[in-house]
Amino acid sequence: MSLEIRRTGGRIGAEVIGIDLASELSDSDFSQVHQALLDHKVLFFRDQEITDDDQLAFAGRFGPLTQKHPMMRTVDGRPQVIAVDGEDQRADHWHTDISFTLTPSLGTTLRSVVLPPYGGDTMVANGEAAYRQLPAELREIADKLWAVHTNHAEQPLLKTERGEATRKAFLAKRFEAGHPVVRVHPESGEPSLFLGGFAQRLVGMTLRESRPIIDVLQSYVRRPENVARWTWRPGDVLIFDNRNTQHFAVNDYGDHKRVLNRVSITGDVPVSLDGKSSYMIEEGE
Repeated sequence: MSLEIRRTGGRIGAEVIGIDLASELSDSDFSQVHQALLDHKVLFFRDQEITDDDQLAFAGRFGPLTQKHPMMRTVDGRPQVIAVDGEDQRADHWHTDISFTLTPSLGTTLRSVVLPPYGGDTMVANGEAAYRQLPAELREIADKLWAVHTNHAEQPLLKTERGEATRKAFLAKRFEAGHPVVRVHPESGEPSLFLGGFAQRLVGMTLRESRPIIDVLQSYVRRPENVARWTWRPGDVLIFDNRNTQHFAVNDYGDHKRVLNRVSITGDVPVSLDGKSSYMIEEGE
């Protein structure tokens, strides 16, 4: 079967057909997949029988792998692999991976390992489309704003022993980074809204002053036409561009087990429309 890119939505998402991620992709096939990621922001692959090593190899084609998450527990012997387990945490809030660091992930791959009998979908939203939808007057304001992203914001509370241990580890060190609210994509050159749940407040404003503005901007990101929703099946793999998307893990599967193995690609320092770079405010030790 030849490679086919099949759109799953008008503004975000595509399924890649005719690819075996257990095999090394040819340069030609990878070039098409890479361009599809830039075009569609999130790619879905069905019926893949792959291992952690295969996932690491696939993610590594996009750039250097993130060696270890600053706080989250990783798979034994493979520090680049995080088992995203619903017994540890449920990321049911819109966010961009590790946006509280100076170099948020370039992208993230997820692979289904254990799935619940129902629920547990993953949603991915297009911040680039959201930016284009802003009224001109609101876009002019957003272009000049910077936000403080911190891990001490919107960390889900499970109220279980494992959940509390994971939450405690996540909050043990405080990270704060200043990022432009409108980020320029380093490959496409396109601007997008760069916010999410870790964006706690706007630079130069109090939390109370910041919240209404952030909420209005976020409402454009979360518009249904800007969101892809994926219902997991065994053998599924996805990759999303973390530089212009946000994602949300739907917490609707009760006490059932859900495990996705995650491998992320190291990103670069975000840059604003006027060429200014992000900066660290506080970095935990």
